[in-house]
Amino acid sequence: MKKAAMFIAFQGFRDEEYTEPKKILEAAGIKVVTVSTARGVARGKFRVTAEVDKTVDEINPADYDALTLVGGPGALEQLDNEKVHGIFREASALGKVLGAICISPVVLAHAGLLKGRRAACWPDGAHEIEKGGGKCTGADVETDGKLITASGPLPAKRYGQALAEALKEKK
Repeated sequence: MKKAAMFIAFQGFRDEEYTEPKKILEAAGIKVVTVSTARGVARGKFRVTAEVDKTVDEINPADYDALTLVGGPGALEQLDNEKVHGIFREASALGKVLGAICISPVVLAHAGLLKGRRAACWPDGAHEIEKGGGKCTGADVETDGKLITASGPLPAKRYGQALAEALKEKK
């Protein structure tokens, strides 16, 4: 069974950027593991809560087919750090599918993973994407090889479908 790790802020992840792709991935037969900086119940920006399966410290990228970052007000504050950067760099080196939505592609830019790549992101993050050598395309959903990014909550369903599609193709 394919497995995807979804990284969320413990406080202030964007509800539908977590719930919509998760629903689509699970419907496609992919096991979703919710990852955050602490165990317990993480809280979304609005009213969604999520049970954290694993902490960032417990993640081995080799165990997953895809690693994704959920956006929201807490994303950069809680997930834009060396530990998370290292996990995503390792996942990239292993040829895993990488996903990021809303402001979270900035985390990938800071990890050095967007050099020469096309990405979609929340307009506030465009400058950081460009600074990291990436090209912010302004698209709702952008697929560049095994990198899938989306601009925010509105295309969350299409982002989830793109992730499921990428995982179907992966051997």
